[in-house]
Amino acid sequence: MSADSLPRTFFDTNILVYTDDRANPAKQKRALDLLDEHKQMESGVISLQVLQEYFVTVTRKYGLDPADARRKVELFAAFDVMEPVLSDVLAAIDLHRLHGFSYRDALIIHCAKQTGCRELLTEDLQHGQVIDGVRIVNPFL
Repeated sequence: MSADSLPRTFFDTNILVYTDDRANPAKQKRALDLLDEHKQMESGVISLQVLQEYFVTVTRKYGLDPADARRKVELFAAFDVMEPVLSDVLAAIDLHRLHGFSYRDALIIHCAKQTGCRELLTEDLQHGQVIDGVRIVNPFL
């Protein structure tokens, strides 16, 4: 990896949600900066699951207009988007059963691994933990 590149990185839903969280301006800025950096370097990855969870969260929790949330989903879709299939769902179930992660987190971890990501940006898992070759990074610490 050269000094001007970033590792292929998977974004969990909470990172996208913080882009709309005006109550946490430091986290909002950090999330926007991370997304911008990875967009420029073409190193960001998300999944359909993340896009769906983002839409539901920002329209329910923050009252974002669904049309505005839809536009943001379209913008986030400029990243590499992983579309899980049945084998991914089954692998996530196995990861859930083996390690006790929530199914939701297990699918995120599996999608990160399947797309060749070295890092998963999230607040939801243990910072620094490595799962199936994917390092968990809490960018807000």
